Amino acid sequence: MTIGKSPDRGSSRPSARTSRNEPGQPAPAADQPAADLPSIGRVLTTARIDAGLTVDQVSTSTRVRVPIVHAIEQDDFSRCGGDFYARGHIRALARAVGVDGEDLVARYDAAHGGSPADRRPTQLLDTAPIKVNDHRRPNWTTPMVVAILAVVALIGFNLFGGHSNAPATGAASSPLASAAGSAPAGSSAQPPAPAPSLAPIAAAPADKVTVKLVAEKATSWVSAKDGKGKALFSNNLETGQDQTFTDPKQISLVLGNAGAVHVYVNGKDLGPAGADGQVVHVTYTPGDPQAG
Repeated sequence: MTIGKSPDRGSSRPSARTSRNEPGQPAPAADQPAADLPSIGRVLTTARIDAGLTVDQVSTSTRVRVPIVHAIEQDDFSRCGGDFYARGHIRALARAVGVDGEDLVARYDAAHGGSPADRRPTQLLDTAPIKVNDHRRPNWTTPMVVAILAVVALIGFNLFGGHSNAPATGAASSPLASAAGSAPAGSSAQPPAPAPSLAPIAAAPADKVTVKLVAEKATSWVSAKDGKGKALFSNNLETGQDQTFTDPKQISLVLGNAGAVHVYVNGKDLGPAGADGQVVHVTYTPGDPQAG
């Protein structure tokens, strides 16, 4: 009869390991459920307090405004102006209080639909087609072609009709005839260029909406879409720059720093779009300028 030796139960137990994170660090155990993790705002708040920093000090070092710092620490990202700015603010605050910003950004992406890994934030701004309308002068191509053909026909008539030495009858009453009289034979005369208009938007079509944005005193991020939701512009509007957009239905705008942007709609001056640092969503349609 063989008596088996019972296994040593103590040797089969894994050794218990305890890990201790630095104060404010968001790195949890690998098997810790996401629901048990502290929120992004809680991690940043705890790390800031552990670092002995105030909200004003963090705002000064990161250039993130105090109300936005408060909002992020309360897990309110609506004041950031979009996912791109939210990620940037999270990284800046994490760097200031000494925590892993990339880990917090990954958790933000997981909670807000994710972010393409193969595209940089600057590429997200540059992929949209930019539509810039030249509002300075009307299109004179067709009238110019018609005028040139009329002048050539009149010169040919004078040369081959026996009236090359006499002024044409009725030429004084016709703008085309007066232009032909001053032009040498065989050359084409062009109508004079129109004087530039002093209005913010010259000859705004009544059946379309025309919006002009001017960054007068500071830089602002601007996103513009047409009536079909197609992106017209998505980039920074630097100080002194302007953009004009036209659409038959509507122009939808998102202004990251509304106080820096002066708005003209259908030729009317509406003044600044909002207060300094304010994120404004607004839509304009044909007719009298009304915020949609």
